[in-house]
Amino acid sequence: MPTTKEIPSVSVSYARTGNTIRSNELGMRPMQERAWQKRGEQYLLIKSPPASGKSRALMFIALDKLTNQGLRQAIIVVPEKTIGASFADTPLSNFGFWADWTVTPKWNLCTAPGTDGGKVKSLRAFLDSNDRTLVCTHATFRFAIDQFGAEAFDDRLIAVDEFHHASANPDNRLGEHVSQLMARDKTHIVAMTGSYFRGDAEPVLLPQDEERFQTVTYTYYEQLNGYEHLKQLDIGYYFYTGSYSDDILKVLDTSEKTIIHIPSVNARESTKDKIREVEHILEELGEWTGADPVTGFQLVKTDDGRVLRIADLVDDNPTRRDRVAAALRNSRVKDDRDHVDIIIALGMAKEGFDWIWCDHALTVGYRSSLTEIVQIIGRATRDAPGKIRARFTNLIAEPDASEEAVTEAVNDTLKAIAASLLMEQVLAPRFNFTAKTDASGPKEDLDYGEDGYDPNKCNVGVNKKTGEVTVEIKGLAEPNGDSAKRICQEDLTEVVTAFMQDKVAVERGLFDEELLPEELTQVQMGKIIKEKYPELDEQDQEAVREHAIAALNLTQKAKQTSMGEVEANDGEAEQENTGNTALIDGVRRFVMDVRDLDIDLIDRINPFGEAYAILAKVMNEESLKQVSAVITGKKVRITPDEARNLARRALRFKQERGRLPLITATDPWEKRMAEGIAVLARMRAESERA
Repeated sequence: MPTTKEIPSVSVSYARTGNTIRSNELGMRPMQERAWQKRGEQYLLIKSPPASGKSRALMFIALDKLTNQGLRQAIIVVPEKTIGASFADTPLSNFGFWADWTVTPKWNLCTAPGTDGGKVKSLRAFLDSNDRTLVCTHATFRFAIDQFGAEAFDDRLIAVDEFHHASANPDNRLGEHVSQLMARDKTHIVAMTGSYFRGDAEPVLLPQDEERFQTVTYTYYEQLNGYEHLKQLDIGYYFYTGSYSDDILKVLDTSEKTIIHIPSVNARESTKDKIREVEHILEELGEWTGADPVTGFQLVKTDDGRVLRIADLVDDNPTRRDRVAAALRNSRVKDDRDHVDIIIALGMAKEGFDWIWCDHALTVGYRSSLTEIVQIIGRATRDAPGKIRARFTNLIAEPDASEEAVTEAVNDTLKAIAASLLMEQVLAPRFNFTAKTDASGPKEDLDYGEDGYDPNKCNVGVNKKTGEVTVEIKGLAEPNGDSAKRICQEDLTEVVTAFMQDKVAVERGLFDEELLPEELTQVQMGKIIKEKYPELDEQDQEAVREHAIAALNLTQKAKQTSMGEVEANDGEAEQENTGNTALIDGVRRFVMDVRDLDIDLIDRINPFGEAYAILAKVMNEESLKQVSAVITGKKVRITPDEARNLARRALRFKQERGRLPLITATDPWEKRMAEGIAVLARMRAESERA
């Protein structure tokens, strides 16, 4: 069998505190308790990773709204019927709560027979009844609002699971219906999601609607750090040439429980014959010996004599595929680690799919949606006895000079790198940034390390309960308005997502040798903030920009510092001792090593520097040169938009220093701002002459 590659681009270790599974006297885990504290809010948005207990958090809140807040009914809305099982009857009183969660079978429209049309009639009957809880799909709910109007849901709780399916796009019916309900302002809404950002870069809610939601955020870092068993998560991307099915065993370890997502038939990586692709994977794994008559799992004997049980969810035969799917959902075997070894899927086994034993989520081909990537990774991040390490691997075709669509291949490569960087932000602790001033001092709930708080330096404090990291930065702009404060506290990852999805930023950050980092950190990020949050004034836009770039670049510098130390120690012992705090230690060490941590220094860091170093390790030299050539070939000097942004930066420079930037300056960033002014002046002169 081929040797398994081990080149993860991100490796995050966790402390295994056990906090995630501990319950209070009401039977609530930490995330659920945090949501419960805001149970009285009319509009509540819960952002929390897969397996963190969002379904039960909703049960607690819904029961309180029905019993103590005067609401008539609770309607739970899920994207697909299988997820409805998460809201089945639950004896909450067995764990300390004052009521149980129950759904009368006829009102669980996810398990009831019939079409959407019939289920809409059932929903109408429920609204006219005295019963209190109903579960239905997004589709049934959309049809119901179309038929009955938003007013039919007055004085009721609407809980929308997997809320990222909504969008502010007028063509998105679910998003439109949520806006209609909020316009009437007579309904309570609880929205839940593990991946609030959208891969298509569309906002989930309009800004004016989003501001009305109170947010409960429980980070990936808190969730994984509080597990009992899982200690390490690796995320890597690997490049191959030829057919992926020939190379897949180089990244597949058959001793790990694995979900393989093969590419869509429309993807560049697909051979256009999905059935043959599955057969080829089975052949590579070993000798096929038949299918289990009960589960439908394929049985494959490996060279070392083991028999792998493989669930094929790609099979077009609905009878066989449904039998396999039913065997995977069988609750009686969910605690049996050996029930299945490998699952091969295409569009299934993602959102809401619960297999706690999954060690490895292996995805072939670039996924355009970050939401989808987060959902796939979530399949592997369940805690389970004996499961110490989990990993996500993205297997990507290297750009080939002989391909007609080489530009498309390059674009996919860059997007995969950007997705990896974004996942680093998702997995990192939450950052809080504050301006370092003469009045700055220590905060009671923060641990400042062995030496404590130093009033003469910028400090890094860690809240050991939540894992949040507070960093002092000189010259940092603080947000003034409530919207800007909320963005800096809750939505920095959304800002970084928009930046990472900006093609110009990724291309130049990786391959423009003449790039000044400020052209990305100040100009490009500034432009994105202005477009994303036009309602903010200029000062708040700058505050959001500085906080977002600080979160991105400090994560990169911390990774560089911590990875360098691990590599230098040449062994696992040191990593075992320090791994669970490696990223935080890296941030603290970087802050201590620089003379003064100010926003200007952070702006001078290329956010893509570390990504290029990793790319150079995992892609062959010729492909790397080819990617660089494609991008360099379309390089543009200064566009009109860039010139205007540079001119705005130049005005800020003048306000701070009393003069405009000089074209003859030795500082390259000052010279670049002066060039922007010159280009803008030339454009205006040409316009006047015309």
